[in-house]
Amino acid sequence: MLQIYLTRHGQDEDNAKGLLNGQRDTDLTETGISQARELALKIRENNIQIDYIYSSPLRRAFHTAQIADSLLGGTKGVFASDDLKERDFGIMTGRSKGEIETFCSPNLLSTETVLYFLKPEGGETYPELIKRTQRILRFIKFLHFNENVLVVSHGDTAKMLYASYYNLDWKKTLQMFHVGNADLIMLSEESPVEETHMLKMKQYNN
Repeated sequence: MLQIYLTRHGQDEDNAKGLLNGQRDTDLTETGISQARELALKIRENNIQIDYIYSSPLRRAFHTAQIADSLLGGTKGVFASDDLKERDFGIMTGRSKGEIETFCSPNLLSTETVLYFLKPEGGETYPELIKRTQRILRFIKFLHFNENVLVVSHGDTAKMLYASYYNLDWKKTLQMFHVGNADLIMLSEESPVEETHMLKMKQYNN
């Protein structure tokens, strides 16, 4: 049976500055590198054998995937897919979180941890992002029906991967849980929708 282990990249430079990165191609901070290493070690401690790793090609994700690959051992490599990139934030790319209401009201969705902007000018909507996540999931399911796959992606993309896998409403999924840097979530027929996280990492972002 296919088991997908879904994670978000470690802390990157924009995370540390409180900026909305979207598809900006920033790299990991030293904290992010440590989180990626800790993720790999915890996967090993839980006796999870990863066969393949798929990653967003953006540096913060791909670097996380490379670190995990180097420490896990036994994987067949890291494969990049544009379908795993973060949502295109449009006009919000590179802006501070404090500017969300100014540029995106009234199309907002507030949760305990995140203020989501739903229709940023020039950006990607969640229904559009869902189409990307459905495509990569179909690809992984077709090729790896009896293997363990680690998917390294981004906050919004990870949530839409979760929504796509379990056929959930995207708005409901945004409100269900928070995906922190290097958190680990299992997508499996044996894993109930309500049991989201396997591993939660200490967070450092502003």
